[in-house]
Amino acid sequence: MQFNAAQIAMLINGKPEGDTAVSVASFGKIEEACEGQLSFLANPKYEEYLYTTKASVIIINESLELKQKVTATLIRVPDAYTAFATLLAKYQEMATQQLTGIQQPSYIDATASLGENIFIGAFAYLGEKVIIGNNVKIFQGVVLGNNVQIGDNSILHAGVTIYFDCLIGKNVTLHAGTVIGSDGFGYAPQPDGGFKKVPQIGNVVVEDFVEIGANTTIDRATMGSTIIRTGAKLDNLIQIAHNVEIGTNTVIAAQAGISGSTKVGKNVMIGGQVGTAGHISIADGSKIAGQSGVTKSVKEPNRSINGTPAADFSSSLRIQAMTRNLPDLEKRVKELEKMVEQLLSERVND
Repeated sequence: MQFNAAQIAMLINGKPEGDTAVSVASFGKIEEACEGQLSFLANPKYEEYLYTTKASVIIINESLELKQKVTATLIRVPDAYTAFATLLAKYQEMATQQLTGIQQPSYIDATASLGENIFIGAFAYLGEKVIIGNNVKIFQGVVLGNNVQIGDNSILHAGVTIYFDCLIGKNVTLHAGTVIGSDGFGYAPQPDGGFKKVPQIGNVVVEDFVEIGANTTIDRATMGSTIIRTGAKLDNLIQIAHNVEIGTNTVIAAQAGISGSTKVGKNVMIGGQVGTAGHISIADGSKIAGQSGVTKSVKEPNRSINGTPAADFSSSLRIQAMTRNLPDLEKRVKELEKMVEQLLSERVND
């Protein structure tokens, strides 16, 4: 697909500078782009490449003041990174819209309801009373259990598995290997030392505009629902346990684990490899640094926390600094002890 600079500017509400007729057919990083490609500059660290790149069109911040002449056509926008993301999304949307029809072999139960303009890839399985909205794209090897519902414009990439009764909203993207609705980790200790499985009879509800990365697992509730609220973004390889609630527009990086019945507020940012205890709450706007262990509820909103057990970010950094100094402090304490012993000895001798 080819677009000229004028068309691109219109798509992202930008102001073009230069030849608006120049066309691009692909994307490239500003330091590597060649003629016929579109790039962007958002990070000032890469500004030097603005003056040497071969890209034909470059999206830049409207506030950027040029230090040299630029050969490429520029498109100025308030936020280059956001504008570039919007453009990529439109490009991807146009590419996926071309996919329609049902590939064979695949299995679709007679009771399933299919919307308009859908795509179902080969080896997909759709169980009883599955409901698929309009413009849904289901790629190869996807498995949908009985009574699953998928909202309009959602995309399920290869190998996604959604267990029975789970509900997926509109404009949701589930990446390859994601498992929605597997059993929560519930076992009752027995007198003989064994464990009796507690049936997990709830479901998972994923609301609109959620994106979930590859090989992430979200457990169904013991009773009720595990809920991923509107606009949440989950990275690859995340474990969400039973009866967890992830708030609106919360983002979670890879390898994090949220234990059962934890309630995460809206606009929370959780770094990679963070772990939480179960049955706690995390206040709106919290920022949790990577590899932190959250052992108790975070009640004050908009706090930044770090460490294990997680504490206020600045306090945690001071603790880490003190910990690094422990060998030196130990040495000084021992020297002081020797000095005190010597003084006491001298005092006794006197």
